[in-house]
Amino acid sequence: MGSVGEPGEADTGRSEEAEVAEAVSQWFRRAWDPGLPLLEWREILVDSGWAVPSWSAEWYGRGLPPWAERVAHRTIRQAGGVATPLGVGMGLAAPTLYDHASDELMSRYLRPTITGELTWCQLFSEPGAGSDLAGLRTTAERDGDEWVVSGQKIWNTSADHADMGLLLARTDWEAPKHTGITYFVVGMRQAGVEVRPIEQMNRHSSFNEVFLSEVRIPGDNVVGEVGGGWKVARGTLAHERSFSTQRRVTISEEASGPVVEEARAEAAEYLRTYDWYPQRMGRFDLVLERARAAESGHDPVLRQEIMQLVGLHRAAEWTAGRAKAARTLGRPPGSEGSIGKLALSEVARRCNHIHGVISGPRAMLTDGSDPSDSIVAEVLVSTPAQSIAGGTDEIQRNILGENILGLPKEPAVDRGVPFRQVGPK
Repeated sequence: MGSVGEPGEADTGRSEEAEVAEAVSQWFRRAWDPGLPLLEWREILVDSGWAVPSWSAEWYGRGLPPWAERVAHRTIRQAGGVATPLGVGMGLAAPTLYDHASDELMSRYLRPTITGELTWCQLFSEPGAGSDLAGLRTTAERDGDEWVVSGQKIWNTSADHADMGLLLARTDWEAPKHTGITYFVVGMRQAGVEVRPIEQMNRHSSFNEVFLSEVRIPGDNVVGEVGGGWKVARGTLAHERSFSTQRRVTISEEASGPVVEEARAEAAEYLRTYDWYPQRMGRFDLVLERARAAESGHDPVLRQEIMQLVGLHRAAEWTAGRAKAARTLGRPPGSEGSIGKLALSEVARRCNHIHGVISGPRAMLTDGSDPSDSIVAEVLVSTPAQSIAGGTDEIQRNILGENILGLPKEPAVDRGVPFRQVGPK
């Protein structure tokens, strides 16, 4: 079965997708048993090669094109079955390990991640580095067969219940900041790891800060090369762009049985962290409904702002569609990710403004007579996060300016300089 994706191959692509879907359907009809425990079912799924069909046969796959995973999972769910778990494990950890880790690391962590036995979090951001991830100061020092890590991480989703973490730490203070970083796999349930939930201004606690105090990591828990962590981190961040669109599950409503109920509970627990994300994005879906209910159509200025918002939202959807099509065809991430991120930030800001205009002073009520008041109040304090999370708007503009438009890079006094001179401990 050949790869697809070049112009003019759309018909072949549909034919190959149908071929994969039929193969998955035939296997599923033979293998599915809704009375199994979830873990046992996922073990069967892994052994079949349909959990990660784009991976090699050596590592639980079938060597198919990247789009095969989407087709396989969709086919399984439409038939009333359960696919791989949601979360950082399958979204970031597994693909990063598959791309960069040693065979020994993959043999330890890939299978239990695919089955959902291991849950993961990401330990990248630091309070002192801001948007300059490479400016991190968490330090890892070699001590015999182990690494000893001390430092602080922040904005860590799921760290309060994760088994494992993807960690960036500085291992060479004499090297320039991008070349002195190493990428580790760290156990989260060990001495020296302290996780503290962060209470946000919208009263949710989706994130955590993590304190690492002389945490010991096995010497072979390095992903990639020592000092080569920045390259691996960029790979993780590339996966993160597509992972951010996958926070949903589509188990058939008619499906039943122990395996399905376990999967629904697993998904609900994971998605609970993101309850407020629709408000973070501005609740565009409520704008027209609320404007009509408030009879705001007579205001020509507001009406014009709403229509500009609708046009921007539609353009952002088209951009997201192009990005999705490129990923389906196995193409590397392009400018669509940064353009789409900026567009979503602007949509959120405009929604925030329009909701405030429609509601007036009621926009500050968290428990008013109109049920939508509390939603709007949460929108107003949640939308600023859209311009920060996943790479700030300023970072996205730099990416577009430098990588897409070919503009000169911003002046940097720390380029090529030992990090000890610019980032003291």
